[in-house]
Amino acid sequence: MVNRKTAKFLSFRYTILAIIFVVLAGGLVLLPKYEKHEGINPEELLSNSVSPERYISTDALANKIISQDPSFILIDVRGEDEFSKYSLPNAINIPLKNLLDEDSLMYLNQNQYDVVLFSNDNFYADQAWILGNRLSFQNLKVLKGGINNWYKTIINPPIPTETMPAQEFDLYTFRKSASMFFGVVYPEQIKEVKKPVVKKVIPKKVIPIKKKKKMPVEGGC
Repeated sequence: MVNRKTAKFLSFRYTILAIIFVVLAGGLVLLPKYEKHEGINPEELLSNSVSPERYISTDALANKIISQDPSFILIDVRGEDEFSKYSLPNAINIPLKNLLDEDSLMYLNQNQYDVVLFSNDNFYADQAWILGNRLSFQNLKVLKGGINNWYKTIINPPIPTETMPAQEFDLYTFRKSASMFFGVVYPEQIKEVKKPVVKKVIPKKVIPIKKKKKMPVEGGC
């Protein structure tokens, strides 16, 4: 018999696979110019899809950006309106609907860099990843949790409670430093600007010295 824990895991796995099939079916609509047999086979695609290695965490990405790691590029697959309001530093905007345009493929289909795809959450980025993976594009990653998770972990990191382990405090220290790198200002950074104390200079009182009158010389020849 299958215990409850195993059954729960299998149920979760099948749910993920079902979602992937739905996303894949929707994504294939964007592939009219490609032959159906082109790219990797469905079994390999599914194997890649359930692998956690295709995700990159917000912490890992923040560290790459801060350290100016040149080995990756960021692709925001949201629409132009959302991209113009906020995006990650140096990100390239390629909306999902334009992902397979000729000008877009040069960014996706190359092996020189890791390509990090992101959207508000995982939904559009996952579709972009599946389309790219289906066509055997290499080094594709998805930012886990997208922009929403970036805000929760990097821009506004939660303060750990006293009962949490030491590594949570170390992680918070890193995230807080990262948030400051990306422009967040904390109250303790704002120092009260004190007005310089100008000492009042009291002018010295000058007392003139009276000159003594010369007395006439008495006598004479």
